[in-house]
Amino acid sequence: MTHFLTKASLAALLALCSIPATVSTAAAAGPQTGLVVEAQYYHRPPVRGCSPVHAVRKARYFGLRNAHITRMSPRVIVVAGRDRRGWDRMTFANVRGCPLIRR
Repeated sequence: MTHFLTKASLAALLALCSIPATVSTAAAAGPQTGLVVEAQYYHRPPVRGCSPVHAVRKARYFGLRNAHITRMSPRVIVVAGRDRRGWDRMTFANVRGCPLIRR
């Protein structure tokens, strides 16, 4: 009798567990409401010059530790930090691509 009860309760448990799976797939094929959600893309203005983040990343790539911007003008961006010999600074042109002017 106990085998019958355990098998019956296991079958009932499996049947109950499979109901939500069949309901969700059946609901997915239901009638369409016609509601369309469009993703909103925020317009980012194009970077015309050298962004400060790009200048600091480039200075870190060249080996400057604790790099931070010390001066920024329409023509140049100066990034200071430490390298193997001590304090150093790099000067980047404020144009696209951040070319290095002085080290």
